[in-house]
Amino acid sequence: MHILLTNDDGYHADGIQSLYRKLRAHTEHQISIVAPEGQRSATGHSITLFHPLFITEYDLERNEKGYAISGTPSDCVKLAIQGGIIPKPDLLISGINQGSNLGTDIFYSGTVSAAMEGVILGVPSFAVSVASFEFVDFEPSAIYIAQHLDSLIQSNRAGLMNINFPGKPSSEWQGLKVTRLGKTVYDNVFERRIDPRGRAYYWQCGERIRDLEEDTDLRAIQDNYISITPMHSDLTDFKSLESWKKLFTH
Repeated sequence: MHILLTNDDGYHADGIQSLYRKLRAHTEHQISIVAPEGQRSATGHSITLFHPLFITEYDLERNEKGYAISGTPSDCVKLAIQGGIIPKPDLLISGINQGSNLGTDIFYSGTVSAAMEGVILGVPSFAVSVASFEFVDFEPSAIYIAQHLDSLIQSNRAGLMNINFPGKPSSEWQGLKVTRLGKTVYDNVFERRIDPRGRAYYWQCGERIRDLEEDTDLRAIQDNYISITPMHSDLTDFKSLESWKKLFTH
């Protein structure tokens, strides 16, 4: 099997490098890395249209290659799968991300968008995150992915599996829950400031309001469970589809 690793934290980020080392140590799969050259968090599903994409090549173990790309996470996946710089992968893993990708935050996430791009291009994908910015040990989650890779693949043959790990040592994990996406709303505040040249600018900040219903990914992480949420790229509201056909079809 050929596995493509990507992320939105950058090629040299600890999360993706830890995952590469553990997959290489625990599996015999072919592994390629195609990731942004630097931090691209919260870029969502954006792609680069009006600038060239520059590539820096790195040597990996077993004569494999890694590539740092000057674009977004989605650019990296498109270039990897459609650009011919690596053989087409059988699986894409985006991460391990520093910080959670839970609830409706997934719509802003470069990590999840990279995985979704893989699904759109016909490659089953995982988005993997550690739900903390303070806990920076990626080894436990990387080991879990490597050791459970076969069973995860069997469960996800076509779509996207969004996986979030508690931002705590594995000894404090309570188990695993299959969840639905919760709802995350931000009570945003835009603070207006003036730069030294007299030009106004704004800092966006705000407080996150979480839906902690029992079966959500947000609740699972709060209770120290690994959260796995199955996802797909079709946003069609099927409940409204039939009723709208009756209203608007003539």
